[in-house]
Amino acid sequence: MAPGEGTKWEPPLKAPAIEIIDLESEDESANKGLNAAEDAKDRDASTDGSGSEDDNEDSLWEEVLNEDEDQAEIHGSDGACTLEEAQALRKRLRLVGEDRFIAETVEAGIITAKKLCTAFGIRPPFFLDGQPDDAFYPLLGLGICRELQKRVKLPQYNTIDDAVSLLNKSKNIIVLTGAGISTSLGIPDFRSKGTGLYSQLENLGLSDPQEVFDISLFREDPSIFYSVAKDILPSSTKFSPTHAFIRLLQDKGKLLTNFTQNIDNLEGHAGILPEKLIQCHGSFATATCIECKYKVDCQKIYYDLKAGKVARCDQCIRKIREVKPGFKRKRSSNGSTGARKKRQSYEDSTDDEDEDIAVAGVMKPDITFFGEDLPKRFHDRLIDHDRDKVDLVLVIGTSLKVAPVSEVVGVLPRDVPQMYISREPCSHVDFDIDMLGDCDTIVTELCRRVGWELQHEMVREDKVDVKLQDGYDSRYSFQIVQA
Repeated sequence: MAPGEGTKWEPPLKAPAIEIIDLESEDESANKGLNAAEDAKDRDASTDGSGSEDDNEDSLWEEVLNEDEDQAEIHGSDGACTLEEAQALRKRLRLVGEDRFIAETVEAGIITAKKLCTAFGIRPPFFLDGQPDDAFYPLLGLGICRELQKRVKLPQYNTIDDAVSLLNKSKNIIVLTGAGISTSLGIPDFRSKGTGLYSQLENLGLSDPQEVFDISLFREDPSIFYSVAKDILPSSTKFSPTHAFIRLLQDKGKLLTNFTQNIDNLEGHAGILPEKLIQCHGSFATATCIECKYKVDCQKIYYDLKAGKVARCDQCIRKIREVKPGFKRKRSSNGSTGARKKRQSYEDSTDDEDEDIAVAGVMKPDITFFGEDLPKRFHDRLIDHDRDKVDLVLVIGTSLKVAPVSEVVGVLPRDVPQMYISREPCSHVDFDIDMLGDCDTIVTELCRRVGWELQHEMVREDKVDVKLQDGYDSRYSFQIVQA
């Protein structure tokens, strides 16, 4: 039984936040593939037979499958299926099933397994160069399995008129949003090359800029996070036209839930009701001491955040200062101070009072780091409330690369239409209608066509050119026409 068809797919949705692998160049892809092969061999050697070759091989192929490739680039390369061929092959697979599909293609000698992999969006890995065709069978098998598990695009929804009609008639809309709905306000997204936050953090000397949001690293050295917090901390309560669009859906009684991955808390400022808002990755609205769990409004540590200074817990500090002057803590048998944690590199105080304060708990903004579980309310709302009510899904301004939020679209019933709005396509999900361009421009144009008035100071009466992209039946680009 597929997710969304009666099953309670709980474990993935309760899992800690993780980043889905995103490789940005062919060289990186090749290197990762080669390293994966070497890692698999190392695992074979280290297990002394405790794990099967099949297990190691599956792990290797899963790593290759997780690579997020540019589908247009794959289908345009030598020796690969064209986009049209890939679409036809995928349709045939679903029509006749895996066994007959393999008999008609690879076993009949019509196409090689290596080339057939590209029909499922898989670039043949570097470490298989020069290998016989049957070396590609495991990768092809997993690619076919992944394809059959995907939600199938609903064929009756293809045009912008269809999108307008869905907005008009739907009464329980789930809106899933990401950083793209805030970029027009000057708040950087995370993954855009050159301008995204991760690109700006490459000078920190981390093996991966995403480590800034790793909970283990935060506990080890919170100064790294605090050094960049000012760049992601919202400086005002101003919200974008896309936020206003979600509020408009709410005002019209159409919003079921806004699941947001954003931590800027702008949905609240736009007036989205708390009972309709799930901040999947938390927000900067509050902060909690990692030691005593004392919670405060984030305004209390705002100046520390803006200054890049590690904020300490006032309650911990008060308790420390209640100790009489000159009081010496009882040392443990190994000579260390029992109540004092090991000094970290960020604890550089020299006088006694500052040293005591240094052991006070660190205030952590209540955002979900990689390695932390999502709020229980996220899972409960989605599975126990929304899944049986939703009649339209809007995914706006997110590449769906952070799990488990990225799994939301797969958990929902497959007969519920899904539409995608963002600058770049999301190649690993088959949405019914893709609308690519500036989020504010797209939602403004949709409102105009529906006949809704979207009130926001940034909304302009621009003419928008909407074009169907070549090779697609339901993917459109939106662009403002310059006067």
